[in-house]
Amino acid sequence: MPTYQYACSTCSNEFEIVQTFAEKSLTECPECKSELRKVFSAVGVVFKGAGFYKNDSNKKAVKKSTPEPVAPKAAATALAPKAD
Repeated sequence: MPTYQYACSTCSNEFEIVQTFAEKSLTECPECKSELRKVFSAVGVVFKGAGFYKNDSNKKAVKKSTPEPVAPKAAATALAPKAD
């Protein structure tokens, strides 16, 4: 469940509360009963797993650019008819 930060417009009371997404936002300060506002701040993001970095995508490109094996030339000349 997310933690929300609130700050009072009048008494500068600041606090955090854990609420579900379905709950409505708080609108009244628990100390002075005046208007509350949500405080928004930066969120830490962690990228885990493959595919998030440039070097992860290069591995796939290298595999695709590998040429397919070609039949040896000796076998190809053995099948050709001899010129007399």
